[in-house]
Amino acid sequence: MAVFGGYTAGWTVLVRRMGRSLPASVNPWDVLLTAAATFRLSRLVGKATVTRPIRAPFTHVESAGAPAELNETPSSERGRHTAGELISCPFCLSVWIVTTLTGAQLMWPRATKTASGALTALAAADALQLAYTALIQKAED
Repeated sequence: MAVFGGYTAGWTVLVRRMGRSLPASVNPWDVLLTAAATFRLSRLVGKATVTRPIRAPFTHVESAGAPAELNETPSSERGRHTAGELISCPFCLSVWIVTTLTGAQLMWPRATKTASGALTALAAADALQLAYTALIQKAED
């Protein structure tokens, strides 16, 4: 909690020092874009097989999960357990990612929207891949 509080305070200080102001209102489309980007990035970091090397020092593979994902348990070693919990839990990662995207949106709105748009497109592409696979399986049955 203290580390997250410090992280959030760091973003606050950075935004203020750079003279950025908060928007008068929140655009609902930006909320949806950020939500989809947060969802996809948290799954990519916390579950994807391709990012397993990042989690390897802190987790152990338990089983295969959803397509291209792994179910992992945090290391029991002291000091690695907490990091393992954080880095393998998309729900835990989401808090950090949405904070990062929100701060980045205030600092670098165009770049952040571009990155968030790419992550949202990836989430949509993943959904289409899963729907296509389900459709093919249904047709074969």
